[in-house]
Amino acid sequence: MELPWTALFLSTVLLGLSCQGSDWESDRNFISATGPLTNDLIRSLSLPPGNQGSGVAGNTDIYTCQQPLPSFLPQYFSSLRASQVTHYKVLLSWAQLLPTGSSKNPDQEAVRCYRQLLQSLKAAQLQPMVVLCPQAPPTSSSIQQDGVFADLFADYATFAFQTFGDLVEIWFTFSDLEKVIMDLPQDSKASGLQTLSNAHRKAFDIYHRKYSSQGGKLSVVLKAEDIPELLDPSLAALTKDSVDFLSLDLSYDCQSVGTLPQKLSEVQNMEPKMKVFIYTLKPQDCPSTGKSPSSLLFSLLEAINKDQVHTVGLDISALLSCPSNSEESPSCSLTDSLALHTEQHHAAAVAPSSPVSTYQRVWAAFANQSRAERDAFLQDVFPEGFLWGVSTGAFSVEGGWAEGGRGPSIWDHYSNQNVANGQVTAKVASDSYHKPASDVALLRGLRAGVYKFSISWSRLFPNGQKSSPNLQGVAYYNKLINSLLDSNIQPMATLFHWDLPQALQEQGGWQSESVVDAFLSYAAFCFSTFGDRVKLWVTFHEPWVISYAGYGTGQHAPAISDPGVASFKVAHSILKAHARTWHLYDRHHRQQQQGRVGIVLNSDWAEPLRGDSPRDRAAAERFLHFMLGWFAHPLFVDGDYPAALRARVQQVNRQCGRALAQLPEFSAEEKRLLRGSADFLGLSHYTSRLVGEAAPQACIPSYDAIGGFSRHTDPAWPRTASPWIRVVPWGIRRLLRFASAEYTKGRVPILLAGNGAPTGEGADLLDDSARVTYFNLYINEVLKAVKKDLVDVRSYIARSLIDGFEGPSGYSQRFGLYHVNFNDSSRPRTPRKSAYFFTSIIEKNGFLAKKVKRNPVPVRADFISGTRATFNFPSEVPSKAKIVWEKFSNQPKFERDLFYHGTFRDDFLWGVSSSAYQIEGGWDADGKGPSIWDNFTHTPGNGVKDNATGDIACDSYHQLDADLNILRALKVKAYRFSISWSRIFPTGRNSSINSQGVDYYNRLINGLVESNIFPIVTLFHWDLPQALQDVGGWSNPALIDLFSSYADFCFKTFGDRVKFWITFNEPWFQVVFGYSSGIFPPNVQEPGWEPYRIGHAVLKAHARAYHTYDEKYRQEQKGVISLSLNTPWVEPKDPGLQRDVEAADRMLQFTLGWFAHPIFRNGDYPDVMKWNVGNRSELQRLADSRLPSFTEEEKNYIRGTADVFCLNAYTSVFAQHSTPRLKPPSYDNDRELKEIKMDSSSSITAMHPAVPWGMRRLLNWIKEEYGSIPIYITENGQGLENPTLDDWERIFYHKTYINEALKAYRLDGVDLRGYAAWSLMDNFEWLNGYSIRFGLYHVDFEHASRPRTARASARYYTDVITKNGMPLAPEDDFLYGEFPKGFIWSAASAAYQVEGAWRADGKGLSIWDTFSHTPLKIGNDDNGDVACDSYHKIAEDVVALQNLGVSHYRFSISWSRILPDGTTKFINEAGLNYYVQFIDALLAAGIIPQVTMYHWDLPQALQDTGGWENEAIVQLFKEYADVLFQRLGDKVKFWITLNEPFVIAAHGYGTGVSAPGISFRPGTAPYIAGHNLIKAHAEAWHLYNDKYRRSQGGVISITISSDWAEPRDPSRQEDVEAARRYVQFMGGWFAHPIFKNGDYPEVMKTRILERSLAAGLNKSRLPEFTESEKRRINGTFDFFGFNHYTTVLAYNLNYATAITSFDADRGVASVTDRSWPDSGSFWLKMTPFGFRRILNWLKEEYNNPPIYVTENGVSRRGNPELNDTDRIYYLRSYINEALKAVQDKVDLRGYTVWSVMDNFEWATGFAERFGVHFVNRSDPSLPRIPKASAKFYASVVRCNGFPDPAQGPHPCLHQPADAGPTASPVNAEVPFLGLMLGVTEAQTALYVLFALLLLGVCSLAFLLYKYCKHSKQGKTQSSQHNLSLSQF
Repeated sequence: MELPWTALFLSTVLLGLSCQGSDWESDRNFISATGPLTNDLIRSLSLPPGNQGSGVAGNTDIYTCQQPLPSFLPQYFSSLRASQVTHYKVLLSWAQLLPTGSSKNPDQEAVRCYRQLLQSLKAAQLQPMVVLCPQAPPTSSSIQQDGVFADLFADYATFAFQTFGDLVEIWFTFSDLEKVIMDLPQDSKASGLQTLSNAHRKAFDIYHRKYSSQGGKLSVVLKAEDIPELLDPSLAALTKDSVDFLSLDLSYDCQSVGTLPQKLSEVQNMEPKMKVFIYTLKPQDCPSTGKSPSSLLFSLLEAINKDQVHTVGLDISALLSCPSNSEESPSCSLTDSLALHTEQHHAAAVAPSSPVSTYQRVWAAFANQSRAERDAFLQDVFPEGFLWGVSTGAFSVEGGWAEGGRGPSIWDHYSNQNVANGQVTAKVASDSYHKPASDVALLRGLRAGVYKFSISWSRLFPNGQKSSPNLQGVAYYNKLINSLLDSNIQPMATLFHWDLPQALQEQGGWQSESVVDAFLSYAAFCFSTFGDRVKLWVTFHEPWVISYAGYGTGQHAPAISDPGVASFKVAHSILKAHARTWHLYDRHHRQQQQGRVGIVLNSDWAEPLRGDSPRDRAAAERFLHFMLGWFAHPLFVDGDYPAALRARVQQVNRQCGRALAQLPEFSAEEKRLLRGSADFLGLSHYTSRLVGEAAPQACIPSYDAIGGFSRHTDPAWPRTASPWIRVVPWGIRRLLRFASAEYTKGRVPILLAGNGAPTGEGADLLDDSARVTYFNLYINEVLKAVKKDLVDVRSYIARSLIDGFEGPSGYSQRFGLYHVNFNDSSRPRTPRKSAYFFTSIIEKNGFLAKKVKRNPVPVRADFISGTRATFNFPSEVPSKAKIVWEKFSNQPKFERDLFYHGTFRDDFLWGVSSSAYQIEGGWDADGKGPSIWDNFTHTPGNGVKDNATGDIACDSYHQLDADLNILRALKVKAYRFSISWSRIFPTGRNSSINSQGVDYYNRLINGLVESNIFPIVTLFHWDLPQALQDVGGWSNPALIDLFSSYADFCFKTFGDRVKFWITFNEPWFQVVFGYSSGIFPPNVQEPGWEPYRIGHAVLKAHARAYHTYDEKYRQEQKGVISLSLNTPWVEPKDPGLQRDVEAADRMLQFTLGWFAHPIFRNGDYPDVMKWNVGNRSELQRLADSRLPSFTEEEKNYIRGTADVFCLNAYTSVFAQHSTPRLKPPSYDNDRELKEIKMDSSSSITAMHPAVPWGMRRLLNWIKEEYGSIPIYITENGQGLENPTLDDWERIFYHKTYINEALKAYRLDGVDLRGYAAWSLMDNFEWLNGYSIRFGLYHVDFEHASRPRTARASARYYTDVITKNGMPLAPEDDFLYGEFPKGFIWSAASAAYQVEGAWRADGKGLSIWDTFSHTPLKIGNDDNGDVACDSYHKIAEDVVALQNLGVSHYRFSISWSRILPDGTTKFINEAGLNYYVQFIDALLAAGIIPQVTMYHWDLPQALQDTGGWENEAIVQLFKEYADVLFQRLGDKVKFWITLNEPFVIAAHGYGTGVSAPGISFRPGTAPYIAGHNLIKAHAEAWHLYNDKYRRSQGGVISITISSDWAEPRDPSRQEDVEAARRYVQFMGGWFAHPIFKNGDYPEVMKTRILERSLAAGLNKSRLPEFTESEKRRINGTFDFFGFNHYTTVLAYNLNYATAITSFDADRGVASVTDRSWPDSGSFWLKMTPFGFRRILNWLKEEYNNPPIYVTENGVSRRGNPELNDTDRIYYLRSYINEALKAVQDKVDLRGYTVWSVMDNFEWATGFAERFGVHFVNRSDPSLPRIPKASAKFYASVVRCNGFPDPAQGPHPCLHQPADAGPTASPVNAEVPFLGLMLGVTEAQTALYVLFALLLLGVCSLAFLLYKYCKHSKQGKTQSSQHNLSLSQF
């Protein structure tokens, strides 16, 4: 018999047994077992050929392993494997392995022997099934003793698991219980069975506790006749919860075979249901019955299938024969009779109309079901490990159609062709290309386990060929895959989802064999690039669709209508491409990557149109073969198309007399390649069809005509938004059963990879209840297929994650669980009802009432590690924390605001916050009692904006799933929420517990814990039960006990899961707003007394709750408890004024210290508070202080009642000392200060000014005041008025505030443990109602379901959480190294800015002379009349340049100084002579001049004739250039024609902020001026090139300026395009014609033309170049001169068509990131990263021209300082980015600092200073004084870069002695003896004073000397008479 019959046998056997459980991996599908080795078998196999026996194990002696193993065993095992045997039984000998009975002394020889035997099996690809104790146990007396057996067996089992576990995955403890019992010293069978039960259970427990991590299984073998006894307790103990599957010994007599099905059916009565393995299958005495073993086997299997016994495998030993018919080693095969029976059975199966075909059997199984039976809902769960996921397709969602080098696909081509017909395109689609993080966040919210996405072939290979991989495309998919894995979501990557690269389509597409090769290369690249992380691969998604609709009907891309030929040809190619890809993976990647490769096929279910019609049944079956079998049959059956398909094609062709359809044929080799080339069958299913036989048709090729069927629907089937999808849930069950029986047959699993239904555009966009019903019914039918039909379905993947582009239907059909708003350019995603439903299915793993328990990773938070020292003495006045002001208040702004890069501690607790009244709603739902806020908001005139209430708020009480969804999406580790006291105690007392309220919080807490989110619970967030307020509220002492009772209940009820408690939130607001101003409920206005009394009560209530937890619950629950306190940071209005410092400290003590001081210090109020309130009370003639006092007992009770410090902080204020009035008494006046608002760093209106630096100072103050206690920021956020989803101001707020917190943690040693953003979502914001929004998620309060949509700030916050802070990006690391040898270092200036001498020596007026003398044009009415007086200070300027050590100097020539009227009529020789002298001086100093011909200062005479708008200027500029070349060209070898033509055109002729100040033609003048500037440059270049280059040998080009632009939102296509447009309109305007093609950028031409036409013009406002002009302009450069200063964040801004201006044409607005350091210029932020990026952009855009940076620098304002650290930071970081650009292969040749000295900075006058030299304008001599930046720049020049400090000090870093900066005072004037003198005068005066002082001292000394001498003489004379011994 030939080998293929073996496979055919197993295919047939498994036909009814496609039932293995989902936890049996695909490589061990259905078990076909034989063995074990016996002595008889060994002897038989070792006999000479012709004398061998059956070669199959018998029941004779068990083989005892001996070395060496028989040499023929490997061949024997291989033959078994070839016979489709998958497993082999091995019987271990306990006695042989452990002769002494102890695992401490094993027989190593025996161990080695058994290991070798097991390895031989593995080598033959047979899986060992090992029996630990097959017969009698060892005879050792210790083993035989009663009661010891179980322990010894457990010891032996442990030894076996350890020794052989790496080779064995299936174990049996005992295979013959009776034999083992016989050898045990037991009184009865029952006691023996009990002993074995104990032994088995111990082994089972050991195995699963220690050794089953890789998915192994363990069982015990029972006899079939004992099945009824399994319900007996003694035998049930062997199986209940102690076997992974049931193993049966089916040794039976053929006479009684009929009783076996009956016995097997009893297995179904066992609970729980178990899988069955038939360990032994031995028919006996069959010849006497006249029945063959094979026929009996088939009868048995049919019985098994009928009774739905969940069989995972069987023993086929009796059906194998190993005869010797050759000289070779024995080979095994099935018996002939069985093969014959199999052949007959198979032949019957393939007959289309045969009642035994798979389709007929499946249809018949359900045909007689009643409707009630069919639709009965199954309450059950899917198998453990079932995969739940969602899907998308690249062309449907990615967008980014031309981003990052992506090539067009056939869908781009198809949709672009249809745009003219009004159809939409997928150019942006859902914009997933820019939103991988957002999409993964949605997946986290869903709790999806797998994400099926497709890779865009043309994104990786733009032309389809592997020779051109696109690295940006690779980066996108890497980011997506890594994000998925980071969120524990398995990626399932589809290689082809219909979007063939258009370049390949143009070569024939899938009709060309070459595309198969291209696909193989593409797949190989994907496997190699992503396969280390992707373990599930789909080669093709629904190839039927592209074959049928793409090449058949032409309804899809590539729109080819050829159903008879192309359709079949394409399918043929796809099948071959799939098979070759599978084999590629199998050969080259599987072993290392351990992944699986399959295909996803789509199919409807086909129900006969008329069930009683055999023709309709045949047509329905044929339909399935044409749809599913077309692809499934070749891959899963026999490598060829279904016989029904082939026969039908032949029949049609015969009937028509021509080849209506051409079905290609596979070669024998191709069939072998196809067969079995899938690890799983992916199945997509959406609907069902009624199929009937087609009526006779003309011979016109069509799918239905060729197939001979007609498709119909039942009108009763519910419709969907898609005309082709009807809701027919029962069809999916039938299809799964058919696919399993016909194709997979249990060998490979089925992955349900696509199921869903769309909603329409007109429906409720979020309430998709109809889809919920669809999913509910369809998923339940899948469950039936798994549970009732035993179909091996491993996954359910819903279509789709988000709405997308749906081909011809565009965006009208919405399949997404998340709604995408395609009208919003940011494409926001909002969950639909179906998203929450799908999550509930995932959580329950099906349809049981309770969620399936998961094992979440515990959230660890080290709350109280380490000890803290609580101060037990009061704070000083002012407190010692005043050192915070001393440390920080005098910080320079640059240092204060400089962004810090770093991360927080590993266990940092990232969270978000909310509160009950603000979000829950359900104000009177389910028994909740009213709170004081319910009462307040329902009271007229309450002051709440728009009379808003919290009745519904965000409806979180009813939208728990929505809240959990967004919390998971955010990736937070903690969620801080509050409990509504009146929801669980409606009356505020524990006598009225509301169980439904308790249940809500239990569900919330459980949901958080299951989502690995740490609950932080606030007990009281201002919403006191109204019932308690009615008895006095917090003024009633009883509230303390009532709060304690409420807290106790919460601790007891929720404390097993809640480990972080907050008693009170912001009690300051509660007492001040509630009892002082009275604007909060309970609206008490007693500002002098009541706030203090209520605060007193709150402190005591907090302490009581703390002690309750500490004494009753802490030991068991191990949580922490604190309260959340609030304060702004308070900065003294004048830090130099002591009383303002005291006022600031006093305010902090009256706000934060009020509650913190008693708890964290000494149990009492701050002394300053007691002092102030007490003194003022006395002055108010009161007997006692209005501030209550604590007893000593109370102080001790309160002190230390917080485990951590919880802080809510939002803003900062100034405090200034004041003396307020005494009466009436009030808390505000008790503070004796004036509170002054600070200016916000934010540019928009917000609830609180953004003052981020206050956060760092506040944290430091807390550290100094209360010690190093762990701090958690429990609230921080920004409230904005009706913000959009693009809440960039909030992003900047969080970015800067978190960064300041990071500084406090990293730089200042503050023990910061967590940060919670306020708030999770928009909510009821107290008195502001819903007008102020703090939410990271937008809530639509107009929609009944209150949908939540992520804002940009949510994405940003998730990114911060993922990175655990703000780490420095690798590309931003500082690079040490040198620039290339010969790199040019230069400094720059411009004529009008430095020269002065505006009318000297015959100079003519320039437009800047005129402009600066025009009122209101220049800041401070400055002008350039003198400027730096460089015209008269050549020597000083050269010395300044020598200070810098530069090799070059870039300066400009004043056109009007050379040609006073702009023409060559008169050349001013005096002016020309200045430049000659200056150039000579430079050359003499070794400095090479770089000369700019025009730096904005046009002769006024030329402006009077139209300036740059007059085309005549082109010739005039050429003539001016000719003069320069002729007179200076022998000395100047580096020419720049124009400096920054963008500024000239856009600001000189557009905005008018630069000379000549024209602003009334902003839509035309800039473009005309720019047009002439470009032509003037080109003419000057050609002049030099043609006339002077050869003789002078110089170079000439232009300097172009441009900012770099980053998209404000990189996840938005619109912003990406805006950023690109910003750079093209600024830099590309002039660079594109010169450096690219002689013409403007396409985006400029297109946009200006469109806007011109829209405004009613008949042509573009942008002038056009003639073809000859383009040729003359193109290439007019020798280098790229480039000026760059800063970067912006760009976003799209649509201007009205009536507005005609450069800005409107560009259509871009820009902002800056508030974390970017400021400069002295409003437009200039320090953004070094942009420098490298724009240099690389120039390289890519203009083919890497030689680049000279001709300007780069930064400005300062305010008092001048020589120590300009900010400029050093700028230069160091920018130059380093230039070095990185050189490393990026940018051809950068030189760098020029702007500017060599402070100068006239155009419209801002002298206010903005860019110079590295300070020019002291108060000194008439205008000295150039080096700043620190000059010294720094000089060191960079000397080192030619940045020497690596790791290599030791470099000599270049030591400044030459003669190059030191000249010390000079910075201020223009200095005080001297009460006078304000200039620096020079002050110096002179000081010297004079010093001289006079010295003279005075000398005179005084002389006089003293004279006096002393005279006095001494007198004393000497008198003392001579009184001399005695005593004087010595």
